[in-house]
Amino acid sequence: MKKVLVVTGSGRSGTSSAAGTLKRFGFHIPQPEVETDDRNPRGYYEPLWVAEFHKHWLNGIPVRTIDSRPHAGDVAMADVTPEREETLRAWLADELAQRPNGDVVVIKETRAYWVYPLWERVVAATGAELASLTMLRHPTQVVRSRDSAYLSGRSDDLRLERETTNVAAWMNSVFVTERATRGNPRAFVPYYDLIGDWRTAMTRACDQVGVDPGDLSGPHSVDDFVTTSLNRSAATWDGLTVPAVLVDLAERTWAAAHVLVEEPADAEAMATLDGLAADYAELYRTSAAIVSDETSSDLLALRTELEGRLAVKNERLEKLRRKLREAEARADGTAS
Repeated sequence: MKKVLVVTGSGRSGTSSAAGTLKRFGFHIPQPEVETDDRNPRGYYEPLWVAEFHKHWLNGIPVRTIDSRPHAGDVAMADVTPEREETLRAWLADELAQRPNGDVVVIKETRAYWVYPLWERVVAATGAELASLTMLRHPTQVVRSRDSAYLSGRSDDLRLERETTNVAAWMNSVFVTERATRGNPRAFVPYYDLIGDWRTAMTRACDQVGVDPGDLSGPHSVDDFVTTSLNRSAATWDGLTVPAVLVDLAERTWAAAHVLVEEPADAEAMATLDGLAADYAELYRTSAAIVSDETSSDLLALRTELEGRLAVKNERLEKLRRKLREAEARADGTAS
């Protein structure tokens, strides 16, 4: 069978490094790929078509690449239409038709975990087998990496707010991805394992998902691609302003997820993550209730602002209409 290997995980968790490694093993990434930029100069190794498909769809709902809402995945899946599903199925079927039997097609996309059930359906419809490789990176490293990539030059207040939100979103991504991939061949790869000893980490992962990485014994192109210099973020909470209750939940989530690295189907770890997900959902509901007055106030202020802007535009539009009517009247008078 042909195999579709979805590489996913929280943004800034090392998904590009994993996908780039798989490409150097000889596995296929649909072309063209998302172009490199200053945020990821070594490359994203992400199919452009898939990135655009997810981005234009999910941004419009909206569901963020990392989203702290426990129900974000439900929001995304509720927006699946037969037309959207057929578009994805047709694209994937065309890609697979160009590959020989037994080939591995790598789909790296950090939004994929929100709609993983959709991928399960379309892959099954093509007759291929679906597997997943999820990157794990300590939440403090993810937060610092996102700060440097996306919040450089922004206000301290915004950075502190996003630190809390991004830790919450990191946990949510672990819960959603782990739950969605149960029942499929899957692997969990810690980022530090990948850059520290990529041969051991990827040999284990490839064995878990049932793909052959080839001969890794001698010098390899991955040696120059994956190095410890890639890790520039510390795995410590020092300097981050995150509530203690969230730190505790995040650390316990990190510990439970790490158990799945050696045994992706560990029942106790999965049960622990289910319990932590329930605790997080309760904390989210409580937090939303606490800030409901401020949320209502912000919405009212935004509505007032938008209504004011709309009134100005309507006034300008009416002036243009009056001028048009006057011009038409003058033209009629001249004609007569």
